Amino acid sequence: MRVLAALSGGVDSAVAAARAVDAGHDVVGVHMALSRTRDEHRTGSRGCCTIEDASDARRCADVLGIPYYVWDLSERFEQTVVADFLAEYAAGRTPNPCVRCNEHIKFTALLDRATALGFDAVCTGHYARVAVGGDGARSLHRARDAAKDQSYVLAVMGPDRLARAMFPLGEVSSKDDVRTEAAARGLPVSAKPDSYDLCFVADGDTQGFLRERLGSRPGDVVDEDGAVLGRHEGAWGFTVGQRKGLGLRHPAPDGRPRYVLDVRPATNTVVVGAAELLSVRGLQGVDAVWFDSPAGLAGQGRAQLRAHGEPVPARWHGTEDRLEVALDAPVRGLAPGQSVVCYVGDRVAVQATVDRVRRGADHGRDG
Repeated sequence: MRVLAALSGGVDSAVAAARAVDAGHDVVGVHMALSRTRDEHRTGSRGCCTIEDASDARRCADVLGIPYYVWDLSERFEQTVVADFLAEYAAGRTPNPCVRCNEHIKFTALLDRATALGFDAVCTGHYARVAVGGDGARSLHRARDAAKDQSYVLAVMGPDRLARAMFPLGEVSSKDDVRTEAAARGLPVSAKPDSYDLCFVADGDTQGFLRERLGSRPGDVVDEDGAVLGRHEGAWGFTVGQRKGLGLRHPAPDGRPRYVLDVRPATNTVVVGAAELLSVRGLQGVDAVWFDSPAGLAGQGRAQLRAHGEPVPARWHGTEDRLEVALDAPVRGLAPGQSVVCYVGDRVAVQATVDRVRRGADHGRDG
């Protein structure tokens, strides 16, 4: 097959590309330039898409003996991933930009361009497994290394795009094995630190980024009864479940900590209260992406609500584009805008964006 290998400049994508070459595929490497103002160097684990990353990707391609190109997708990235990030915070929601990047960039813009150029598949360094059933249908599964599993952020791609994706690292036992393999192959990124922060907020100051882009808009911090407890400089600076940085002038009557329960852009208020009021027992999701057949738009298994969160027992049902999930155990701090992925065993069944949450009887209302 003709395979386009996405080379980020990190160790995972380099080893994934090497494995695609070993498998006998005709491989071409491409680095996606996603930032309009790329720094020359990274700072430890902060940032990506730097000139250094592009150079590292080229060096890896040279070692592998494959052609290498840089594609400038920065405008598409700004218009989709960054714009969505800002719009969601402005709307009082909590977005997951890694999910949106996989949806709009890596498995839409990149894959569509690869298909137009005659490639059969895109290869990335994500940790996930693809299984092929007896009928030829492909399904998305958790990686063998549970600590590195990325099926949660990949589920948004859906079965059609999955049919043109390759994840050669899905079966590896640990990241240490990947680094050892990279060193043995002579790849120059074997000891390069992983990037953990938002790639478009390289200094790690998300609040500063939001303040610069969205501006200051002072408002009130209130309790459940509407009593003003403090002030804020912008409701976008708060997420459901947040405890620190609330700036409250009045302590709780019982002396216990208070948490963000709701962000209300319409009134520019942030609502805070006791921790138990955060408990969520169900949710509604929109823009559902089903991996099961239309006849199977219901199921039970486990639901994962954060990229590295612990899955909880759950039951679900829905329509082609909506999802209802009932959680068998309460979860705290779930906010609209986050992604929910439901699994049957280690297989992805459905993904959706949380639109509303149903809290316990002690709260008495939807979030």
